[in-house]
Amino acid sequence: MARRPVNGILLLDKPLEVSSNGILQRIRWLYQAEKAGHTGALDPLASGLLPICFGEATKFCQFLLDTDKTYEVTARFGIRTDTSDAAGEVISQKPITFSQSELEAAVVKARGPQLQVPTMYSALKYQGQPLYKYARQGITVPREARPIEIFKFDLLSFDGQDARFVVHCSKGTYIRTLIDDLGETLGSGAYVTALRRIHVGPFNASQMRTEADLVPLNERQDWAGLDALLLPMDQALLGLPELSVTPAQHQRLVHGQTVVLSDAEYDDLQAAASLDAVKLYTQTGQFIGIGAVAEQVLSVRRLLNTSQFQLN
Repeated sequence: MARRPVNGILLLDKPLEVSSNGILQRIRWLYQAEKAGHTGALDPLASGLLPICFGEATKFCQFLLDTDKTYEVTARFGIRTDTSDAAGEVISQKPITFSQSELEAAVVKARGPQLQVPTMYSALKYQGQPLYKYARQGITVPREARPIEIFKFDLLSFDGQDARFVVHCSKGTYIRTLIDDLGETLGSGAYVTALRRIHVGPFNASQMRTEADLVPLNERQDWAGLDALLLPMDQALLGLPELSVTPAQHQRLVHGQTVVLSDAEYDDLQAAASLDAVKLYTQTGQFIGIGAVAEQVLSVRRLLNTSQFQLN
């Protein structure tokens, strides 16, 4: 069967024990979609919210990659592993001597803006090769500390060894490193035993679909039913200012030209915190892409290929 031109966003509940790319390919096959991409990998040992962008929606994946995220985390104290999770080899074991109140105090201190050194077991690249490939050879390479922010880090429960947390953090945060650092602060070591993502930007876990939801629709070749589970592309861009453009302005943008906005058009945008990314719509409300406005001049960032759509 020929692949279909599918466009939209599926909020997938990624299962355990499969890579993000592995599940992406399975979901793409279920949709028989021409093009698909995910918006921020989860490890095989992690589950939860994985937005999958189909077709033209892949043009806006970066906005979800760059947004904040929330996780439910379970950690075990007294043991440290080389990967900072349950997949790794134990590298140290120490007695747990801290109290729950001391754990809570350490969690409070771990909140806020900070610099974090990425784990060697990450997909970040050094000289063109992922860090985890060096790590598997026992090689440690230089990594620069990166600015992150922990907006929320709350202890949900602690039984003397295992603790559950909820963490709301900025892009680029490694939860395994956060837990490893917490264990070192408390003098016992710690590693992640379970990780589930429950929030990505404007999306939350209540909106997720499972692979099992999709299989019966694929078996019936109910493409309309599958497509009905997709969110509109502009849902990834909630919070950005909006601008309606005329057909003539749209044509200029399609050809890479800029548009000088009228005083009225520009005034409508002035309340926005930033005009580096502005959602663009037709005058009938159809989303057509993203632009940027500087000194009353609108330029293109990413436009949809509207030849795939019927513009109203």
